[in-house]
Amino acid sequence: MRTIPLEPLTKAAFARFGEVVELDGAERIGINQGFAERVNGLARIDVAAAGGGINVSLFIAKVRPHPIAIKLMERHPLGSQLFYPLQDAPWLVVVCDDPRDPASYRAFAATGRQGVNYARNVWHHPLLVTADDHRFMVLDRAGPGDNLEECWLDEKESIYVAQ
Repeated sequence: MRTIPLEPLTKAAFARFGEVVELDGAERIGINQGFAERVNGLARIDVAAAGGGINVSLFIAKVRPHPIAIKLMERHPLGSQLFYPLQDAPWLVVVCDDPRDPASYRAFAATGRQGVNYARNVWHHPLLVTADDHRFMVLDRAGPGDNLEECWLDEKESIYVAQ
């Protein structure tokens, strides 16, 4: 059985796949007469290709059976895709350079205070959570064109996330 180890999600480790969205290190600006804070520039949303616009949605995810088998990878050729958790619970991020190359896979353990913005054309696994009913705010592309490419792996190609 091929497994990929979990590593902590950091901006440096994830940089070639997109952006880690977190408050650590971000500039905070006081607003609303000092009763609120605004944190700008957390991610670059890339959705304008081929007449696209921003879609804001809520995903509610369920835990997958263990061990977690990676059987499908997907990417979005026309725009980035941002996931930000709405509760402080850990979750998992799996990315790769080439779905057919097991050596290119990386698995990250994200905290409930970290989101990711997958860059355009980055192969990633659909949402992986550690508890049922985990909610995420998702910013991605709406508009014309086919913005989803999937790569299904054969059973013998499946990769498992080490936990």
